[in-house]
Amino acid sequence: MASRRLQKRIEAEAAEKLGKTAKKTATKKKATRKKAKTTRKRKTKTAERKKIFWGVFSGTLKEEGRFAYDERDKAEEKLTALRNRSTKKLYFIQPIKETLSDSAAPEEDDEAIDAPAAASEESDEEEE
Repeated sequence: MASRRLQKRIEAEAAEKLGKTAKKTATKKKATRKKAKTTRKRKTKTAERKKIFWGVFSGTLKEEGRFAYDERDKAEEKLTALRNRSTKKLYFIQPIKETLSDSAAPEEDDEAIDAPAAASEESDEEEE
């Protein structure tokens, strides 16, 4: 029986040697095919420009006021005024990020924010 096992072992080793040489030639052919493929470059996305504001909100998430980022003290003044008006309601300040469009200049945005505030001040003066 030992001779029979020995013969099978020799046959298996011989088959492995033949198989390894066949695999080496096959891998070389596949490697040349992979070199023929070209990779495409993807376009990188440009980062969107954003502008940040301070928003004063009520507990129901209604926006009570919007101020430029450097005017946080004015936003806090508005917050204290709203809290003094009604103690039961909740008011808070939260930053708001808005994307800037390419056509709009930042100066125009500031005027748009100040315009409603100026209009409300004018209407207050008219009532008095």
